[in-house]
Amino acid sequence: MRIKTLIFLLFVCLAATMPAFGQKKRSRTKRPVKKEPTAVVAAPKPAATPAPDPPKLNSRPTTEPTEDHSTHKMAAATHIYLFERPGFMYPRIEIRHDDAGKGVITFEKMDLDEPLDDPIELSPATVTAIDAAFSRLNFLDSSEDYDSKQKNIATGTISITLKKDGCSRTVTYTWSDNPDAKFLMDEYRRISNEFTWKFEMQVARENQPLETPRLMARFSSLYQSNELPDPPHFLPLLKQLANDEILPLIARNDAERVIKAIEKAEAKRLKKEEKAKN
Repeated sequence: MRIKTLIFLLFVCLAATMPAFGQKKRSRTKRPVKKEPTAVVAAPKPAATPAPDPPKLNSRPTTEPTEDHSTHKMAAATHIYLFERPGFMYPRIEIRHDDAGKGVITFEKMDLDEPLDDPIELSPATVTAIDAAFSRLNFLDSSEDYDSKQKNIATGTISITLKKDGCSRTVTYTWSDNPDAKFLMDEYRRISNEFTWKFEMQVARENQPLETPRLMARFSSLYQSNELPDPPHFLPLLKQLANDEILPLIARNDAERVIKAIEKAEAKRLKKEEKAKN
């Protein structure tokens, strides 16, 4: 019995020591860590400052302060035109300017409570044409009234005054068969059309751009009807309108069309004059 017990204990001891002798010690070999090449970071080059984009004409043009021509309403005015016709959109228009064409226009409008006045400056071509008509009429020394026997009240009543060298003369008529007197009546009406249209266009550009297509259509109609003085001098303003992105596209396109029409007509006129000289 003791022998069996001893054998059993010996067997248990041997079994307990078997794992220690059977396991081999594993050596862990450290793998070399691959060093990543250090990247040389170049100093950043200063980026070129991009050139600013050309400014878009999406704002209304700023105009230089103009000279106050209100003094021309007094003695400085040598040419005075007065139009009166109740019931018209502009029932009363008065133009006063000096020999150089600088002056003021005063007008009443049906939807305005008080008359307005704006400085004006006639183009040299317009001033020359007006002076030539006065000269042909011998206006200051003539006693002709220029009024047609056939009255045309629908056109309104006009008064034209010329002052020069201390002399002054005023003539009033509604219509005239005299070509030069009629030219003065028509030319001052064209001047009135110019500056009342400019007034309306300025108001629309500042407050109601959607109204500008209607006003450009009116300008086109006035041009085609020969109801504007010296069309080429409108070109700078028309080019501003054609490039003003505040305005609807239809208004800008109309301005472009009128520009081309005026330039074409002017080139034709100059060519005709050159041919006549030769």
